[in-house]
Amino acid sequence: MKLRIVAAMLVAATFVSVARADVNVGVTLSATGPAASLGIPEKNTVALMPTIIAGQKINYVVLDDASDTTTAVKNARKLVSENKVDVIVGSTTSPNSLAMIDVAAEAETPMISMAASSAIVDPVDARRRWVFKTPQNDVQMSTAIVEHMTNNGIKNVAFIGFADAYGEGWFREFSKVAELRKLKIVASERFNRTDTSVTGQVLKILSSNPDAVLVAGAGTPAALPQTTLKERGYKGRVYQTHGVANNDFLRVGGNSVEGTFLPAGPVLVAAQLPESNPVKKSALEYVNKYETAYGKGSTSTFGAHAWDAGLLLQNAIPVALKKGQPGSKEFRSALRDALEGLKNVTVSHGVVNMSAVDHLGFDQRARVMVKIENGAWKLQ
Repeated sequence: MKLRIVAAMLVAATFVSVARADVNVGVTLSATGPAASLGIPEKNTVALMPTIIAGQKINYVVLDDASDTTTAVKNARKLVSENKVDVIVGSTTSPNSLAMIDVAAEAETPMISMAASSAIVDPVDARRRWVFKTPQNDVQMSTAIVEHMTNNGIKNVAFIGFADAYGEGWFREFSKVAELRKLKIVASERFNRTDTSVTGQVLKILSSNPDAVLVAGAGTPAALPQTTLKERGYKGRVYQTHGVANNDFLRVGGNSVEGTFLPAGPVLVAAQLPESNPVKKSALEYVNKYETAYGKGSTSTFGAHAWDAGLLLQNAIPVALKKGQPGSKEFRSALRDALEGLKNVTVSHGVVNMSAVDHLGFDQRARVMVKIENGAWKLQ
């Protein structure tokens, strides 16, 4: 009789183990619209992510928000209410990600953004405690640009950025660093991601006679101010942000973007990194995996932001599984805690050390300065 009871208990335990719910990862990204050159490599990268982590099946539910803030919020709500996801990855752009924060907080579901604005995770308040991100902060990259400018004798600079959270966040952080380094901002202009002309803004910039111009945009739309500056005969230096670090920007910008300087994640020039760089191995792993699937030279730093979100989950999910079952509030809370507790996790863009006050976790190993030479990225 006792043997039967023990056998029945073993069968029941096995059934419970087999019946454990899958981990559902909801993804919303900009595969179409103005940010498509960023969102497509992110979508491609999701297809390369593991479907088994710590013996647990992982399902990915991928939605396109078409680079639209309203759609991004609708997607986030659908993922938590209908798909019952355990974590949200997305979105591609800062405005979309900022708009999704309330959804994640209300649903008490961790969110990993693939957008850059510092405001997505800073400060880590009651809402943002559920939110993490993988791209470098504006302030880190602003510091790199200002240092490069001042080290190269630039005294004044004009700014032109997106008329949204990305551009405003960049102007705020860049202005702070520029003031500290005695770099004068002589003009500040804005443009929309969908604009087809920025002639008026460029003429105002040219009238200020700047030593350099910083364009704070992302993806292919960021090429427009620079091509217009070139057409109008501007001879000074042009800087871009890490928001343009993909090959579509090179294709659209063509000769007009030759000589551009920008800060970028190490993955952009992975093969050029010295062997001593702690990120090189992880960066090359992503590059090789992506280019095996999609072709030589196809790697994008934006796809790498999605890859890094996957690496964070690969490290956090095994910890969370010890404290809760997928699909439960306990598991989502445990996953949030596990993400916040990650230490010394090397991803393709840097080394992550999260904390209760830092939901990015990068230090200066997450950035390099790059120049566009002969239509390619060159480590400086």
